[in-house]
This record gives sequence, C-alpha cells and structure tokens, in this order.
Amino acid sequence: MNTRIKIAICTLLTLMVMLTSIYVPTFAAPSPEENQILQDSLSIVEIDHEIERISQEQQTLLQRQQELRSSLADQQEQMNLQRKRAGVVLRSYYMGERDKLLSVVLGAKSIKQLLSLYDYYLLLISHDQDVLQEYESNYQFMRKTEQQVAQATVELETVKTNLLAQRQRILLLQSRVNDGVNASENPETLRKLIGEMTAYWENVGVYEVNKHFKALAQAMQDLPQFIQQQQGAMVTNGKMITISIREEEFNRFLKSESELFNHFNFSFVQDRIVVEGQQGTMKLRVEGHYTVENEPKNSILFHVDRLVFNGLELPDTTRNKLEKDFDLGFYPQQLISYVKATEVHALKGILEVKLELSFK
Repeated sequence: MNTRIKIAICTLLTLMVMLTSIYVPTFAAPSPEENQILQDSLSIVEIDHEIERISQEQQTLLQRQQELRSSLADQQEQMNLQRKRAGVVLRSYYMGERDKLLSVVLGAKSIKQLLSLYDYYLLLISHDQDVLQEYESNYQFMRKTEQQVAQATVELETVKTNLLAQRQRILLLQSRVNDGVNASENPETLRKLIGEMTAYWENVGVYEVNKHFKALAQAMQDLPQFIQQQQGAMVTNGKMITISIREEEFNRFLKSESELFNHFNFSFVQDRIVVEGQQGTMKLRVEGHYTVENEPKNSILFHVDRLVFNGLELPDTTRNKLEKDFDLGFYPQQLISYVKATEVHALKGILEVKLELSFK
C-alpha cells in the first residue's frame, strides 16, 4: 500500500476517534436542575445563532433601504425636470396654442402645404404625448419606490425589535445559567458538561437533525403517490374526499423512503404527531401538528411544537428555522389537481385529511 494512503487512513481513523471521544457526553445522567441548566445553555447557543442571522438580515435591509432612498432622490430630481416639461405641454393646450396650430393647418392654401403642416402638427402632438406619458411612467415608478422605502423601513423596525427581544432573552438565560452553575455542588464539572454537550450539539446534533428533516422533506414529496397506491385510503362522498393515513402505513412508507427512519417511529395521537427514536448517541423527539393553509397556495403544513435532543428541549428559534429550511408540507393538488384541503385532524393512529372538489 502506498505510504501516503497509509498516512491518510491513519489520520482519518485518529480524527474519528477524537470526534467520538470529544463530542459524546461521558458524564453520568444529570439531575433535573442540571438538565435545566444544560437546556438553557443549549438555548443560548441557538438564540445566539438567531441573533447573528437577524443582524445579517438587518444589515441587508439597511443597505436596501439606503439604496432605495438614493434611487428615490435621483428619481425626484428627474421628476422635477419632467414636471416642468409636462407643464409646458399642458399649458400649451390650456392656452389654446395647439388649436391655433390646427387652424393654420386647416387654412393651408395648397395640398402640399396642408400635408407638410399636418405632418408637423402630428409630430408635435406625438411629442406632447411622449412627454406626458414619460412623466406618468416616471411618477408611477417614483411612487412604487416610495412604497418600497416605506416597506423596508417597517421591516427594518420589526427586525430591530426582534433583535432587541432576542438579546434580552439571551441575557436572562445567561444569568440563570450562571446562577445555576454557581449554586451547583461541582461547578467545574457542570461547566465541562455544558461545554461537552454544546460541542456535541454543534458538531453532531445540528448535522443529524438537519439530515433527518431533509430526508423527511424529500419523502413527503412522494406521499401523494403512496396514498394513491393504498386501497381504501381515499373515500369520496359527493364533493368531499376523505384521506385516511394509518400510522403503521405511514411508518412503512417512510422506512421504504430512507433507512434513516428504521430507528424512528411516527405516532398519530389526538391533535399531534410525535416522532421519537434513537440512532447511535442521538435521541430525538419531535412533536408537531398540521394546519390547512391557503396562502400562497392551498397546502397542509407541518409545525414543530417541540424538539427534544438527548433530553434537552431546543428553543423556538431552532424549530422555526427547521420549518423554514425544510418543507414537510403536503400539497393536495399533487394528488388530484381540482381539489383543495379544508380540514386536517390527527386522531389516535390515523391522520385524516378532508378535501373538497374545486374547479376554480
């Protein structure tokens, strides 16, 4: 075997051992108080990422606002010139100057003179129309830019408010963590555990959770086809169609889509969907629910209500990001083009969707 290949393999094995030893928690199960401190610490990490994202969004909006205002200033300067030109045209009509010109045309003494004067008259009228049309077009464009500036300003204020709220939230959590650590019987051990759990989440947990949500999003694209293949899954009653997805069928479908789901189980309980499982050192529990949405189009969207990683519940910022990054929705019109969803219910062991025929 080539010496370089041997060195590469040894290096890779060493890194794998290091990752395993560094990122997998090795302490005994924490007490409820310590577990709360660990959960708060993980929330701080995640909210800190959200603050970073919001700060970047703020900078983007600020730059956009500045560009729009600069563009608006240029447009207003051009509008002043256009307004003067349009004023001259309108004044000429108001004063009857174009009527006098028409009289001259009509008073031509020869056909040749008439045609020449008429061509000139049409050219002048056409120029007048171009001036007025250009003024109207520029005015509408300027109004649109003004609206964009106003919208960017509102969005920027919303982002600023959100940023301040998240910063306040992280300060309160940090204070609670500090108090908890200081009150602990073994602060240094607890700090080490916090560092280890945080490193494990950022280096392994985030990747694994994203991988599973991505696989689930991809599987949901094939759900309409799966439903069509299930005998008795769709029942029609007049203009209403009821889809019933049984828990065991849904689990079988997901396992056929990806081996990742061999270690997880999806449960339909009253008004909730629960996902729970373990793969290696990662334990994951997700609770959520479906809602019918009509904007931007009719769909059944999944909302993450709880996300628990290795016994630690992650904050709403993490849940919201997962919802934004991965589409776990179901789109009825991929199943039947002329229907729309009206209701969705999670019952014990069954997910029920009601569709209505719609030819609009």
